[in-house]
Amino acid sequence: MTDPHELVEKLTASLPDLLPAARWFGGKDRPITAVRPLRTTVVDGDLVHVVFEVEQPGRTENYQGALSLSTGAWDVLLDPEHNGVLLDRIVSGYTVDGITFAHEPGTELRPGLRGRPIGVEQSNTSLIYGQQYILKIFRKLASGENRDLTMHRALRSVGCEHIAQPLGSISTTLNDQQITLAMLQEFLPDAVEGWDMAKTSVRDLMAEADLHAFEVGGDFAGEAQRLGHAVAKVHADLAEALGTRIADEDAIDRAIKGMQRRLGVVLEAVPELGRHEEPLRAAFAEARHHIGAIPIQHIHGDLHLGQVLRTVHGWLLIDFEGEPAAEVEDRLALRSPLRDVAGMLRSFDYAARQLLIGQPDDDQLAYRAMEWTKRNRAAFCAGYAEVADDPRDHAHLLRAFELDKAVYEVAYEHANRPEWLTVPLSSIARMTSGGN
Repeated sequence: MTDPHELVEKLTASLPDLLPAARWFGGKDRPITAVRPLRTTVVDGDLVHVVFEVEQPGRTENYQGALSLSTGAWDVLLDPEHNGVLLDRIVSGYTVDGITFAHEPGTELRPGLRGRPIGVEQSNTSLIYGQQYILKIFRKLASGENRDLTMHRALRSVGCEHIAQPLGSISTTLNDQQITLAMLQEFLPDAVEGWDMAKTSVRDLMAEADLHAFEVGGDFAGEAQRLGHAVAKVHADLAEALGTRIADEDAIDRAIKGMQRRLGVVLEAVPELGRHEEPLRAAFAEARHHIGAIPIQHIHGDLHLGQVLRTVHGWLLIDFEGEPAAEVEDRLALRSPLRDVAGMLRSFDYAARQLLIGQPDDDQLAYRAMEWTKRNRAAFCAGYAEVADDPRDHAHLLRAFELDKAVYEVAYEHANRPEWLTVPLSSIARMTSGGN
């Protein structure tokens, strides 16, 4: 019989060459200096689960994967002949060599289904089982219960209607720390991503550029208002489940200094931002001057149109892991709900402008894009105000959060999509000169 530990040793020797090609691997920016297996577990028959450590200059991170015991094939989590056992073990409840498969209390699940990878791979791997379930496998592992699972469980405990319900999980311990390996949720086959809906609306408007946004059949404002209402409900449910507190002066100072510090880092990397430095710093300072006692709580943390789904029943928020580039401690920190609002408002700007990128200047289309943005920003805030305070009543703080997000976008676009850099830069210019 093949020794799984010997097989894994051979595998890890080849992983420095294999990992950079994996879309979920987050270390493509640095060379791999070493890969070491930390735990090898035969889950069932031919499926071998591996937790391994990846060492790179300046950081060491843990990842997970799986291979076939009989063939040595790597990444068989994508193979229906191997991944079906993951769901079956969650359904039955099972523990093997420190890995625990469990379903959520009160859930009844169907075994015997096989998973297929979701169309778009991201930093995690998601498998769809039939038309009922989706299993999100967290490839990069962090100590402690995964924030996505924690937030979903908290929202489920108060009956939140704007999430895909959590159904189960796979977890383990490593170095005496709990680690979430995967989360099972209900799958909603009729759901449409908010980003796709918004792009369609903008495309319809651009095709009828002589019409106003409210005159075009694909007007998005009604959906934007319903989305604002849903986001505010999720914030209220998170506050009920996990509590809130009032930020003290030190916390507010740290937040503003964090914005100033991020700006300094991005200024060094992106010279084009330099002409906006003075008004940006002034906007952050002005926000501090106007901030009084502000409530803080757990929020989504990375909210945009790609993180919401429209179903026949309404809007759902997904992926509560927080901003991908943030440290774990920052993701777990309490924040103002206005940060989520700012993220969505920035996303409306991106949706409106994305069809203009790389195209010749067209004043009419640019005007229509701005009109679409303003209309949907207003609708979203109006929907939010049906449940909570109107975000527009906190204009200085909201603008600071939007500008902070735009500075982050400048860094991202400069590194990944230089042709998109004009989107956040033009927004910064507009917001620091009195526009919105």
